Amino acid sequence: CDPPASATQVSGIIGMYHQVWLPLYGGRYTVTMIPGDGVGPELMMHVKSVFKYAKEVHNAIMNLPNMQTRHKNIDILVVRENTEGEYSNLEHESTKGVIESLKIITKASSMRIAEYAFQLAQKMGRKKVTAVHKANIMKLGDGLFLQCCREVSSRYPQLILEGMIVDNATMQLVSQPQQFDVMVMPNLYGNVINNICTGLVGGPGLVPGANYGRLYAIFETASRHTAKNLAHKNITNPTAMLLASCIMLDYLKLHSHATRIRTAVLESIGNKNIQTPDIGGQGTTLDIIHNIMENLQGFK
Repeated sequence: CDPPASATQVSGIIGMYHQVWLPLYGGRYTVTMIPGDGVGPELMMHVKSVFKYAKEVHNAIMNLPNMQTRHKNIDILVVRENTEGEYSNLEHESTKGVIESLKIITKASSMRIAEYAFQLAQKMGRKKVTAVHKANIMKLGDGLFLQCCREVSSRYPQLILEGMIVDNATMQLVSQPQQFDVMVMPNLYGNVINNICTGLVGGPGLVPGANYGRLYAIFETASRHTAKNLAHKNITNPTAMLLASCIMLDYLKLHSHATRIRTAVLESIGNKNIQTPDIGGQGTTLDIIHNIMENLQGFK
């Protein structure tokens, strides 16, 4: 199958890029939880707790309720190519002390991620797609990526395509993020842009992410930070992982369940009395989890 492309915080777009298999075993889906390290195992445990309590087993990078941030009214969809670019793992030592690291840009992957970004923009009622690149210097590699974005754009006349050099894009994000709508970019730039956007709305504990392939999908926090220093301290913010689990439920077409849990999570994170230290509070992870469960009970 095709390797996955990545989109940060993309839900409600089921069937647009991938096929969702029908459930097996009495209507149940098989979902593999990959705890990782650091605070990962704890976050997985809390996701399972909330799902169990719901008894049934957001969507761009945007400001959440009662979060004090420098910039307001942020609402950005970040779409990142996730299979090639500088992360192709093709490095070698051509001569002693000289390392060559290859950046791979292909038309197939660039067309696929550009098409995904424009379909997403159309599906979500967006108006503009910003292609982030460095084609002024990397004229062949990033030039090809930008060319593919322009080619796809011609099929979506209702959407505006804007090309922006990556260094300018990072500056614009921290000075006037409200100008961005949907952003699409190669792998490395996506890593940087994604983390900047996460910081703009409150940090890694708040923003979920998703990696979509044609047959499979992986859901995780948008910022891939293991936070080993927070493990076993009961102060980790579970919001990002819980919201990622809601995107998974949307992916499986369990929209009502996703909405219930997402609403409960957002109500809890807006409660200043239980906010975790990463967003300026003194609450604990369990404070938030218990409050979410109470909110779910209120929805019954």
